[in-house]
Amino acid sequence: MTSQEATARSARVDAGLPSLKIAVIGGGPGGLYFAALAKQLDPRREVTAFERNAADMTFGFGVVFSDETLDGITAADPAIFAEMEAQFARWSDIDIHYRGQVLTSGGHGFAAIERRTLLNILQTRCAQLGVDVRYETIAPAAEELARTHDLVVAADGVNSVTRKARPEAYGPDLDVRNCRYMWLATDKIFDAFTFIVAETAFGPIQVHAYPFSSERSTFIVEMSEKTWCNAGFDTFAAEELTVGQSDTKSVELCAGLLGEHLEGHQLLTNNSRWIQFSTVRNTSWRDGNIVLLGDAAHTAHFSIGSGTKLAMEDSLALAASLTVDDRDVAQALLRYEQERRPVVESTQRAAQASLEWFESIEHSVGQEPPQFGFNLLTRSRRVTYNNLRDRDPEYIDTLNDWYHRAQPADSTEQPPRPMFEPYRIANTRLKNRIVAAPVATYSATDGIVGDAELARLAGAALGGAGLVMTGMTAVSAAGRVTPACAGLYAPEQIFAYRRIANLVHNNTTAAIGVQLNHSGRKGATTVPTAGTVGTSLGDKGWETVGPSPIAFGDLPAPRELDASELEGIAEDFARAARAADTAGFDVLEIQAGHGFLLSTFLSPLTNQRTDDFGGSLRNRLRFPLQVIDAVRVAWPKGKALLVRISAVDWHPGGTTIDDAVAIARAFAEHGVDAIDVSSGEVVADERPEYGRGYQTPFAERIRADVGITTIAVGAISSDDDANSILLAGRADLIAIGRAHLHNPAWTLHAAAEIGYRGAGGQWPTLYAAGSAKPPTAGRARPQLALFGETEHDIHQRWRPGASAVTEAAR
Repeated sequence: MTSQEATARSARVDAGLPSLKIAVIGGGPGGLYFAALAKQLDPRREVTAFERNAADMTFGFGVVFSDETLDGITAADPAIFAEMEAQFARWSDIDIHYRGQVLTSGGHGFAAIERRTLLNILQTRCAQLGVDVRYETIAPAAEELARTHDLVVAADGVNSVTRKARPEAYGPDLDVRNCRYMWLATDKIFDAFTFIVAETAFGPIQVHAYPFSSERSTFIVEMSEKTWCNAGFDTFAAEELTVGQSDTKSVELCAGLLGEHLEGHQLLTNNSRWIQFSTVRNTSWRDGNIVLLGDAAHTAHFSIGSGTKLAMEDSLALAASLTVDDRDVAQALLRYEQERRPVVESTQRAAQASLEWFESIEHSVGQEPPQFGFNLLTRSRRVTYNNLRDRDPEYIDTLNDWYHRAQPADSTEQPPRPMFEPYRIANTRLKNRIVAAPVATYSATDGIVGDAELARLAGAALGGAGLVMTGMTAVSAAGRVTPACAGLYAPEQIFAYRRIANLVHNNTTAAIGVQLNHSGRKGATTVPTAGTVGTSLGDKGWETVGPSPIAFGDLPAPRELDASELEGIAEDFARAARAADTAGFDVLEIQAGHGFLLSTFLSPLTNQRTDDFGGSLRNRLRFPLQVIDAVRVAWPKGKALLVRISAVDWHPGGTTIDDAVAIARAFAEHGVDAIDVSSGEVVADERPEYGRGYQTPFAERIRADVGITTIAVGAISSDDDANSILLAGRADLIAIGRAHLHNPAWTLHAAAEIGYRGAGGQWPTLYAAGSAKPPTAGRARPQLALFGETEHDIHQRWRPGASAVTEAAR
């Protein structure tokens, strides 16, 4: 609230204008905290809270807060914070128990409190402020309350009655996941946030544990549905339980399976039963003067934080919005949602990535402990390589050393970052892990590349990338996407590409590769001016072909290829591969993704043939494998052969990640050296879940399950993300697309930032004078303190009776 707004509000109060009448549905932490803040900010407000349970009844155990949230609570109501502070368990370490090792990362900062204690603090504060809290009282319907109150806050939880009553107003979307989890506690006092990954005969079981008092720790047991059923938990869960009753048979089995980690301590219950997590999203949080708060409006998986934390942040934000102008409730609720929604959605994206990582943990189990631990820590993409380096430099230095020693003995130099490690595909040695991704420049004439493509590829090669890739290069004139696309089907095209390859080889230490493509049904279009696809050339174009006569969006439907024509197209690919070798390329990539010809054979959405080339995945693979076999014969065995795929179609009924694993495995069996893992662009009505590094989990899954080199691509733009992906074992190489267009020297600038000048970040002679970071504005600062800044100990452990203890004191 600005000073002007505060002055205006004071004037309204002084003038005796009536204040708000507020009803709160739900007496959990979110509802009570809002009620207390609303009353504190304007004592004249009439605030009534309805809680169906008794004051001393609560489910759950401990609640975790971040330092950021606590800063907000401190400023909003110091009285509440002071009471919470006195009861906190505090620590800064994360421990990961995996395969007999404990991996520790410090500098994180956590505070936890018993849920019952937190409720008592909030209940007391509400009583002090004059909030009318009605326990053991079922609230009237929100619509009924809305007629007698200025504002109704529905903090009635994940199973919100308010939300269910008006789905047309809120537009709820509940995504119920497959993993099963159970909230438990233990009398074992963990001294850090602890992840336990236990490999049992039934499958991996993960535990999320943390202390919340001097006597108890939260102990959440989670596992995939497959593991859950294998262990027989499904049988116990089928038994009927009354409200408040716990699934004691499951608890006993958990205690047996996890006894090594409990060390003789007990598992404690409180309405403990198996749950499937539901991610709650709503199109709107508002319905007139009714607003959803906390789990009623949104949820985020417990592996990245607590629902209580989010609910109390909601409460603070809502109270702040009302304070700006409490007589215009509609405007206040609009302001609240507009300001709060981006924060929540960001949290939900991180939580979704974390949730999916734990759902598929069986594909990560098997990694070496150092890599597995880092993979777990960075699963949400919020915590990254640089973030962990800032928190705990020694931890990252140790990981860098491990990563270097885990690589094949290809270099005596130990680079300071994973991205500068060399890598070998077949007999092709790359000086670092960065690939300048294939980007279409649409600058060719009659399939002959010109200076624009030369400038792009030379710029990225001179800029430090280990491998630079041409944009899509057609294997025939009919295989072009647009008239401005490059090709390798005529002698003059070979000469033009040889000119570029020679320039790269003679002036840089980069390797250069070509991507071969047949446009299929996406051919004969104009150069795109928006998006990835142009418009049809009509009569000025050429006939397009595909596995089935299914159009892409507004483009004409292709002619269905006869089986006898496929051999000719496979030979076109082989001929282009021989031309690529003549042109001097080091690496060849076949484009089998993004809805081009080979991709449309792979996807069930675009291949509806009934012959040997359609139907089952085995049949849909037949033609792409025919092309790969032809190219493998034509392309020298010692040179790397890559294939780009669309791992998923982002459309119901399309290619899935399980299909992608099978496709990649088949390609590897036919001599492919690496899979370039992209996704989508197969059908026009796809619904991708865009986000930073959003395609990387597909590369990770293929690498883990197939054991083939993978290239991660898609919304990767920082060296921080590149190092995170590599060190976590999610991919072997990182393809950078748009960021290279923004900055062709992307790789060298990353090297300059850390002062690295080794082989993986070598500056070419003509750029050598610019290898140091340019000077920046600034001045030397005087010493104005008697005592230097106190060093913060990054390893703090929880010890009852003390705020924290350092690692050294253990």
